[in-house]
Amino acid sequence: MNLNVKFCGISMKSPIVAASGTFGYGIEYKDYLDLNKLGAISVKGLSLMPSEGNKGVRIAETPSGILNCIGLENPGAEYFINKILPDLKKYDVPVIANIFGKTKEEYGKVARALTVEGVSALEVNISCPNIKEGGVAFGTNPLSAAEITKEVKRNTHLPVIMKLSPNVTDIAAIAKAVENAGADAISLINTLLGISIDLRTRRPVLGNITGGLSGPAIKPVALRMVWQVRNAVNIPICGMGGIMTGKDAAEFFIAGSDIVQVGTANLINPDAIMRITDELNAWGDSQGIKNINELVNTLNF
Repeated sequence: MNLNVKFCGISMKSPIVAASGTFGYGIEYKDYLDLNKLGAISVKGLSLMPSEGNKGVRIAETPSGILNCIGLENPGAEYFINKILPDLKKYDVPVIANIFGKTKEEYGKVARALTVEGVSALEVNISCPNIKEGGVAFGTNPLSAAEITKEVKRNTHLPVIMKLSPNVTDIAAIAKAVENAGADAISLINTLLGISIDLRTRRPVLGNITGGLSGPAIKPVALRMVWQVRNAVNIPICGMGGIMTGKDAAEFFIAGSDIVQVGTANLINPDAIMRITDELNAWGDSQGIKNINELVNTLNF
């Protein structure tokens, strides 16, 4: 099966991308798999200035998944550009810079800073709290989601992929808002909000109390949201959420994803993406599918 795709004009050897937050900045995995064979790498979230992240316990295993409250720890855009990107550019793989900010203005500034040679697209995390509005996440309101989209678009010529939060009542409304604001693509879903409790102490396991749930447990929710968004917008979709096998990935394509991202699986096995790619390819061949695009948005009723 031919796995070559184009996403937002970016040529990819595979429709399977390393998800932000679970693959570091890519270089950490170079001894475990051939980075040149990946569809793309969405690097760990970057802010304008360095961030230390949250204190205390930041990750906890849960049934069929993990909770994390890393807090978007990162070295900042300038360090990434000067110290990390030069090594990534040695590989023939598109680099997607995942970005975030605490205000609309910060989103614009980090977008401008990372619009550099070697970065193929910007993935915009809008699950972050808007400090000007009392901490409500940008991505939970269509108006604020649209404002961030417009601000990022004003500050870059790169494709803008808006990463949506699943912690909303109507995911389609958010998707339509960012599409109307100029988004070139949508990625979903980000993690679901959860909590884990230590029965011995009756205290939260995580230092931040709540955290983001990822892994197989969220796959049904992610598939439902991808399907809903596919029926609401006309721009490309990158689906993610609990993909552990090639057949999992196939479900996301059928639901409407043009490409997918693999996240938590990387933390279990560093060459998970290669295995998932091989499994997807083998399954497609067994079904007589010649091109991965034949599978996209083919859910039957």
